[in-house]
Amino acid sequence: MLRAEKQQPAPAQGYRTPKKSQRYAMRNTASSFFHFYTVTHSGHCTYWLHRDEERGNHVGFRFQQIIGSIECRKRRMTVTEGLTRWLKSAAVASLILGAMSYAAGQQKYFTNWPDGTSPQEIGKRVAERFVTSPHQDPQKITYPEVCAWYGALTFAQLSDDKDLSARLIQRFEPLLLASGSKLIHRERHVDFEVFGVVPLEIHIETKDPKYLELGESFADTQWESLPPQTLVREGLPPETVPPGLTPETRFWIDDMYMITILQVQAFRATRDPKYLDRAALEMAAYLDKLQQPNGLFYHAPDVPFFWGRGDGWVAAGMAELLRSLPQNHPKHARILEGYKKMMKALVSFQGADGMWRQLIDHPEAWPETSSTGMFTFALITGVRNGWLDEETYGPAARKGWLALVGYVDQNADVTNICVGTGKKNALEYYLTRPRHTGDMHGQAPVLWCASALLREASH
Repeated sequence: MLRAEKQQPAPAQGYRTPKKSQRYAMRNTASSFFHFYTVTHSGHCTYWLHRDEERGNHVGFRFQQIIGSIECRKRRMTVTEGLTRWLKSAAVASLILGAMSYAAGQQKYFTNWPDGTSPQEIGKRVAERFVTSPHQDPQKITYPEVCAWYGALTFAQLSDDKDLSARLIQRFEPLLLASGSKLIHRERHVDFEVFGVVPLEIHIETKDPKYLELGESFADTQWESLPPQTLVREGLPPETVPPGLTPETRFWIDDMYMITILQVQAFRATRDPKYLDRAALEMAAYLDKLQQPNGLFYHAPDVPFFWGRGDGWVAAGMAELLRSLPQNHPKHARILEGYKKMMKALVSFQGADGMWRQLIDHPEAWPETSSTGMFTFALITGVRNGWLDEETYGPAARKGWLALVGYVDQNADVTNICVGTGKKNALEYYLTRPRHTGDMHGQAPVLWCASALLREASH
C-alpha cells in the first residue's frame, strides 16, 4: 500500500530545495529502506530516490535522468496527482530497485577476496604470462592460444590496463605481414577457424577495420560449402547437415564453443544479426541432439563418459552466446533451458574443495583445472546476468574461483591441466590422462573467469 506524507527530503547536491508545501514523500509502507520524493519546481516534477539516514549515506539521483521529467503544467501537484504519476513510473522504479538490490546481493560472493586471489591480481598475472609467452605451436596459432588471447584481451580492456592491451595487440601485428601470416591456418576446420575471434576482439576494442575484415572472413567462410575431400575426411556427407547449420557441423561437444564463439564475436563486431542467428541455431541443434537427461554431455555418442573439459566447452559456449542473445530471440528460451539444466547438474558434482573432476561424476578422479575454470566462468556469468539464482549458484561460483586460483603457481602457470584428449570408451583411459602445467587449455579459462568477475551484466 502506498501512502503520501509531508516530509523534508534530503535534496541531491546541486539542486535547490523546493518550498515545504511543494514536497511530498511517497513510500511503500512495507519497506523503510527506500523513499520516493515527488518534488515540484519550475513547472516540472522530478522523482528522487533516497536512502534512510540510519541505513547509511544518501543515494540521491534524479529519476528524471531515467524516466524523463513530467510536465506539471505550471501548477502545484496535489498528492493524488502525485501518486497517480508515480504509479505510472512504478515499473521503471521497480526495475531500478531490483537492479540495485541484485547488485548488492552479488557483493558477498564476488568481492572481499583473500589477499592474492582477486580477479584483478590473478588476471593480471596470467595475462602478463601470456603476453610474454611464445606461440604454443611454432608452426601455427592453435585454438588454446586463441582462447587465452581472447581472455587476456577482455581482461585488459575490463581492467582498463591500456599498456597490457597495447602489448596484446602488438603480439598480433606480425601476423598481418606475409611472413607471419603463415601461422594463420586456413584449413576448413572449427579448431582453426576459431582464430577469427582474436582479430574480431581487437576490432571491437580499437575499431580498426583491418581486424574486422580478417576476423569476419573466418566467420563467413564457416558457412560456405565444404569441398568434397573435406567432407570425406571429416565424415560429413552433405545430407547429414540440417538446413541452416554450418557444413562443419560434426555434433562434437567442443563445437558448441568453437563454432558459436566465432559467430557471436562477428555479431558483436558488426551487429549483423545473421551471425547471432547462426550461433543460436547451431547451439539449439547441438542441445537437442547431445544433452543427456541429467543435463551433462557425453564426450562422444559412443563414449558414455562426462569428460570435464569436453563439458566445459559446452558450458562456456552457452554462457558466451547468452550474453549477447536477446531474450526475444526465437532460440533464447531453448538455450537458456539447456544452460540452466547443465548448471544445476554441475553444482551437484562440485567437490568439497571447489573443484570439478577429470570425469565429472567420478569423485575418485583427480581435480582438473581447465574444466573447473570453464564451469566457474559459466556460473559467474549466469549469476552476474541474473539467469541463475545468486543464493544457490553464487557460493558455487566463488568456491570454484578460489579453488582454481590455488592451482596458479609462482610463475602464473596453471597446474593440473588435462592434456589434449581424444575419445576412447575406457574408464581407465580418462582417469590416467597426463597432466600439464602452463598449457593454454588451462590458462584461458582463468582469464575468462577474471573477465567475468569484472564484467557488468549484459542485459
